[in-house]
Amino acid sequence: MQAEAAPSLGKADSIEIALTFDDGFWAPCYATMRSVCLTTHNPRQIRFHLLHRMLTPEHRAALESIGTEYGATMNFIDIDARALLDERIASLPKIRMRRFSKVIYARLFLADLLDKDIERVLYLDCDVFVRAALDPLFFMDMQGHAIAAVVQPDRIHCVAGTDLRTRNAFSMAEPYFNSGVMLIDMAQYREMDFLQTLSQGLPESELAMFYYDQDIINFCFKHRILELENTWNLQNAEPAHEVLNPTIVHYSANDKPWVVWSRVAFKRTYRHLMTNAYFYQYRRERILRSVKRLFRLA
Repeated sequence: MQAEAAPSLGKADSIEIALTFDDGFWAPCYATMRSVCLTTHNPRQIRFHLLHRMLTPEHRAALESIGTEYGATMNFIDIDARALLDERIASLPKIRMRRFSKVIYARLFLADLLDKDIERVLYLDCDVFVRAALDPLFFMDMQGHAIAAVVQPDRIHCVAGTDLRTRNAFSMAEPYFNSGVMLIDMAQYREMDFLQTLSQGLPESELAMFYYDQDIINFCFKHRILELENTWNLQNAEPAHEVLNPTIVHYSANDKPWVVWSRVAFKRTYRHLMTNAYFYQYRRERILRSVKRLFRLA
């Protein structure tokens, strides 16, 4: 759906953007924020809410430079200091997958972590590249929906899984949305009790197959998500897709623009977006972490 401006939200209002990450993703977070500031009409209109874990002083300083250079407001929220994430995750259904950091769940608890006076927030994964102003998206008319998002391209596999066996929680005949770019009506989000909603009629065996927060959001907000056009979250784009001129590129698969052998859209531009200094620093840090991990395994 084409984003249309909502008359009740004026352009003078701040654009609230939330990102969740741990220290291992500091540089992609920097690149995402810088892409927002570079392509916006007024960077001072942007307020970033950085929900982070284990952020080192050096990496925090790099992120703070976005505020200094572009005038955007930076709101750092240390999730561990709130003692929230572990407690809330422990209460969620146990899933079988063990791939992502637990910080991925933080977006479920935005109602607890963000100021109560925030009416709407744009959630962005830290592996996105914003290529045009976000005003049309942020100030759009959500038509009463709780969330606005883009359909997951491989939604049938996400919904059905191995051999496309239909799960009780989802139907392949209905839309299923990617949670990496979400415009959220915070009033409705605050009213959602995820745990209670998940416990209604779903056996543990079904919940164990859930795909982290994305399944949870799709299940709990069923029929309450407004479908956006793909330009607001073009996923896994390769160089040939650059001609589509997407507003937001989402490197949601394993191929990331900071990985040497990856073949993704706008890879060269992304390197300069992160800046050469941080790009190569981040790659060195990743190599060092990999070496340390190998020694631990040995």
